[in-house]
Amino acid sequence: MTLLLVALGAAVGAPLRYLTDRAVQSRHDSVFPWGTFTVNVAGCLLLGFLIAYPAGDGVTALAGTGFCGALTTYSTFGYETLRLAETGARPYAVLNAVASLGAGLGAAWIGMVVAHAVTGTA
Repeated sequence: MTLLLVALGAAVGAPLRYLTDRAVQSRHDSVFPWGTFTVNVAGCLLLGFLIAYPAGDGVTALAGTGFCGALTTYSTFGYETLRLAETGARPYAVLNAVASLGAGLGAAWIGMVVAHAVTGTA
């Protein structure tokens, strides 16, 4: 049953990642990978919330592992960062690495804080 929940979450997360990435990137005239940055930060925020919220194993499998796992993309982040560096956009590559790490960790922390506030736990 857990495997089915993970697969269902991923079946929604992966297409949403693609559509969001394309929609966000099409609105920016920049080599910076705004689409990937957006889905990764959003996924970190949601996963931070889910982990701190007292949800059951099924919800964690469906929304955490499946949905967030498919929504976020470390491999694309790595590829795009290296591509920026190789094509002479090194400042953007450094910015992408630093901003993605900082924003991802910050978003996960905010998600946890919000979950604690919603549930009244510390």
